[in-house]
Amino acid sequence: MKEYQRKQLLERIGRESATVGVDIPEAIEIQGETIDLRTFVFEIKRRDTIPEGERERVERAKRNLRRERIERVSKIEDDEVSYEEGDELARSIIGIDRALDALEQLRPVDLEQEAQLQEAQDQKRWMNFLKQALGRDGGANTQGRGR
Repeated sequence: MKEYQRKQLLERIGRESATVGVDIPEAIEIQGETIDLRTFVFEIKRRDTIPEGERERVERAKRNLRRERIERVSKIEDDEVSYEEGDELARSIIGIDRALDALEQLRPVDLEQEAQLQEAQDQKRWMNFLKQALGRDGGANTQGRGR
């Protein structure tokens, strides 16, 4: 592969918009094991949150995908492949990125923690309202009042 081709492939996978319009690969081979990636991602994304029992499975999948991505990028960077192989690797890397984006958007929700956070935000808004209503917003010099 020529140097400019290698740079083009690396630039393509490094673009922020690279995953726009790209499908998650149907299946991907990671460390010798074929994974039905699209099915896995859609199965997890169907839910609003990651269930407690699935969290470890999802985290393990994300770690494996990140590791595989690094290995594939490395093959292109180290000029270990032909341009055709590099092009195929770039497509698969962008597919991995798409899958990772989808999995990263899911957050495990701890309902109790979410409720506490909401209550704290409500309390802060109420205190700011009271300070403004009573003229104690911190911006004005309140010394000298009451003469």
